[in-house]
Amino acid sequence: MQTITGRTHRSQVLLSKVPEVTLFFWIIKILCTTVGETAADFLNVNLGFGLGLTSLVTGALLALVLVAQFRANRYIPALYWLTVALISVFGTLVTDNLTDVAGFPLEASTLIFAALLATTFLVWYVSERTLSIHSILTRRREAYYWLTILFTFALGTAAGDLMAEGLGLGYLTTGLIVAGVVALSVIAWKLGANPILTFWIAYILTRPLGASIGDYLTQPGDHGGLGLGATVTSIIFGVGIVGIVLYLAISKKDVIDRPDGPAQHAPRHGILQTAIAVVLFATAGSVGYATRSAALASPPAAGTVTAAAPLGDLTQFRSIGQDSLALLQKGDQAGATTRIDDLEFAWDQAQARLKALDGAAWTKVDDTIDVVLRELRATNPDVTRETAALKDFIAATS
Repeated sequence: MQTITGRTHRSQVLLSKVPEVTLFFWIIKILCTTVGETAADFLNVNLGFGLGLTSLVTGALLALVLVAQFRANRYIPALYWLTVALISVFGTLVTDNLTDVAGFPLEASTLIFAALLATTFLVWYVSERTLSIHSILTRRREAYYWLTILFTFALGTAAGDLMAEGLGLGYLTTGLIVAGVVALSVIAWKLGANPILTFWIAYILTRPLGASIGDYLTQPGDHGGLGLGATVTSIIFGVGIVGIVLYLAISKKDVIDRPDGPAQHAPRHGILQTAIAVVLFATAGSVGYATRSAALASPPAAGTVTAAAPLGDLTQFRSIGQDSLALLQKGDQAGATTRIDDLEFAWDQAQARLKALDGAAWTKVDDTIDVVLRELRATNPDVTRETAALKDFIAATS
């Protein structure tokens, strides 16, 4: 990959501390994305840390690893990919905090992170005259690089969740759409498109792609998945990451042993292609969003939505909560937890439709479901708290 010559500060030139972009790079990137998301859910829900504490713990770990990464004087596969995995978790949590704590809609989060990423790219390019992964040879470029990685994960999370949940497309359909766009970017690269542009497009989109793969693997068969569960999936992917990283550490196949040379393309060539890509993504996103939103806003059956029941008939969800409560009262903790998984799936499937009817009413019920999921999936569940959470949910849907 060739780029324009950057303003390298000769007194601070380092050995490259990022890997060559090979097939292994993309495989580990997708694996890290999936493991990062399941790890965040495990800390937040299963261990009962909550979103705030999970964010603090992950942020502290990321800060420590970033310090080690900046202090390193060469590319260390284990350290680099640990940093990527933690940024994957933290980027997801940043989006979750904006959505669940600050109350930002996914549309706003997507636009905010798109603007932050665009600004970072612009400042990086104006400062260094290159955005190439092969040019990370100074501390300043390394700082731009990791800030960019953070915003790609945050944007990928927001945009992916908006498509899958906010617009009700589901993770499988979202994954297929994203995979198609990634394939088009690869084809464009093969046909001579700017390699830096196509690299960053693929990097952003592999976040929702990895999430879709993880969702498909973890969801039970009756929910359209393979039923491996989050723990098994995380173990498989984690072992895969460790195995590939060990192989790369030994073989050195992903070590960049050369800096970027002079550009083969004029700067305007890449800038023009970038402008075209931005217009295409903005147009396709706007048209797709408007079309899907219009379909979701179609009037429901007469009489199903009233001032007293702004979301319509919620019997389906309330029945699942009542089933789980009955199992809990019989002492069947495992059965109650399994049954509540059905609630999460059904609620997620109906989210786009219900939220379009009344966002405030949907949020009120959704908050009670979050508490139910956290309590029933806790490592050491408390029956009293589980019962209270389920009763609150049932009341909210009555």
